[in-house]
Amino acid sequence: MRVTYGVPLAPMTTLGIGGPAAAFVDLYDPADFPSFVEFAGTFPDTPVCLGTGSNVLVSDFGCSSAVVRMSTTGVRMAEETADGRTLIEVQAGHSLVDLVDMTIDEGLSGMEMLAGIPGTAGATPVQNVGAYGQEISDTLVEVTAWDWALGRSVTLDAAACGLGHRTSVFKGARRWTVLKLVFALRRSPLSTPVTHRAVAAELDVPVGSRVPLAEAARSVLVVRKGKGMVLGCCDTDRRSVGSVFLSPEVSPAQAERLRAQNAPVSDFPDGSTRVSASWLIRQAGFELSTPIVHGVRVSSLHYTLVADAGASAAGFTRAIDIVLEETLLRTGVRLIPEIDYLGEWKPGSGGR
Repeated sequence: MRVTYGVPLAPMTTLGIGGPAAAFVDLYDPADFPSFVEFAGTFPDTPVCLGTGSNVLVSDFGCSSAVVRMSTTGVRMAEETADGRTLIEVQAGHSLVDLVDMTIDEGLSGMEMLAGIPGTAGATPVQNVGAYGQEISDTLVEVTAWDWALGRSVTLDAAACGLGHRTSVFKGARRWTVLKLVFALRRSPLSTPVTHRAVAAELDVPVGSRVPLAEAARSVLVVRKGKGMVLGCCDTDRRSVGSVFLSPEVSPAQAERLRAQNAPVSDFPDGSTRVSASWLIRQAGFELSTPIVHGVRVSSLHYTLVADAGASAAGFTRAIDIVLEETLLRTGVRLIPEIDYLGEWKPGSGGR
C-alpha cells in the first residue's frame, strides 16, 4: 500500500480533468486492505474508489476524502458448476481488457463482446458494463466487497447486486469497495450469438451466428475503434469517457412515435425499451466536432462528449446540461448521464 498526499487526479482519468485528492492510496496486495480500512478511518467521509478513471469526472476542487486505486490483480480458475460452466475468481484491480483476452485464450465464452472496454474488473458490476449484446449480468456469480456501513467484508450474489441497464446497488453509492468477483463462463471455441448488427456486418455473418471467440473480439474492436471507443485509437478524441449518456428508457407511446421516425429503438434484457442516445443527440442538431463550451465538444467520430485543452469539470457538466436541455426540447426524450462524479461539487460548479 502506497500513500501520497495532494496528488492531482486529472492524470489518473481518461478525461484529464479534476483537482487533487487529499490522500491517494495505491493498493496492490489484497492482504493490505485492512491497513487501508484503518487509514481511511482517519478521514471524516467514506473513501472513494478509483479504477482506471475511464468513466469518471473529477471535480475541479478535487476530493477531500481518501481515494483508493485498487491495483490488485490476478485470476484464479475455480471449479466447474453443475451445469458445466467454469468459475473464475478475479481481483478487483485486474484489467478488464486483460481479463477478456485471457478468457478467449482459455476458450471460455461469455465475455468476448466486451473486448476493448477500458477499466478494471471491479468496476464492471457498478454499472453492469455491457456492449454489443453482452453484459456483466450474463456471467457474474458473486461480488466480495468491503461494506463501510457494516465495517466488514460481505459477499453479494448476482441477484443482490441489483444489476440493470448500466446500474446496480453500487452505482452512485460509496457504501461498498469491491474486492474480488466470481464469473461463470462456458467452455466453447465459439462466441455467444452475435446480436449486434454492426458486429455481424463486420464479420459478414447473419445476426444470431456464433463465430470463433477471437474473430468476435476482433470485429468488436473494429466497430469500437470506428467510434473512437478504444483508448489510444484516436489522438484527436483521446480525452473521452466513452458514452457520456445512457440510451434512455421510453414509454410504449414514445417508442411507437420514435420507430415511426426510424429511430433505433430496442428492447433490453432488463425488460426496458430504449432509444439510442447517439440518435437523439444527432436529432437535436448536434454535429460531429461541434463545440459546446470552452474545451468541450462533440467527438469527431461518435455522438458523445470529449475534452480538449482548457476543459474543466464545471465546463464539462455545463456541456452535459446543454446537450440534455436541447435534446429534450427537440425530441421530447430526456437523456441520462452515465458518467460518475467524484469529489467536492460546490453550488454552481456542476456535479450530480
